[in-house]
Amino acid sequence: MTEQAGQGGQPPVPTLNIANVLTTIRIIMVPFFIWALLADNSQQGTWRWVALVIFVLAMYTDKLDGDLARSRGLITNFGKIADPIADKLLTGSALVCLSIIHELPWWVTLVILVREWGITLLRFVVIKYGVIAANMGGKIKTVLQAVSIGLYLLPLTHTVDWLNTFAWWLMLLTMAVTVVTGIEYIFKAAALYGAHRKNQSQN
Repeated sequence: MTEQAGQGGQPPVPTLNIANVLTTIRIIMVPFFIWALLADNSQQGTWRWVALVIFVLAMYTDKLDGDLARSRGLITNFGKIADPIADKLLTGSALVCLSIIHELPWWVTLVILVREWGITLLRFVVIKYGVIAANMGGKIKTVLQAVSIGLYLLPLTHTVDWLNTFAWWLMLLTMAVTVVTGIEYIFKAAALYGAHRKNQSQN
């Protein structure tokens, strides 16, 4: 199974490639992560460590599949759609589970989820007008989410006061950056749509 032909007359990129396989594996890991995190109520239990390991490995596949797709020319329409969905499923499930077990306030989880899924939907709406490339703000947001969620999953965080406080303030910073970058994306999407409408009126 292949997708569009590559640039410059290159052969079409196969949908079944290593980058997309890693993305799919990340999606498959999500229910195992959820089960491990909710397996017991102990912040120090074995399954808590298992959940942390799964989360770290899944986040690493996010970086790895992106690097492989760009370096080997394996960018496909499937990857463009599945990759952000896989990311949102992983981080979203982590935030929801942390709120379910009363380790993270629901309002923090809801603010981040509304931004993440709202922008994902907006991305699909405006993709027919053009692609808004990922910028440094988006990359910083992704790193902050990974680190802050990882700290909350880390059993040691809940036994060391200063680390627990640091994790909370880092999560608030993550939420703020998530919201700001979301607003920035909305403005860029509006500008992209405006440029499209202007081109239509001139043609």
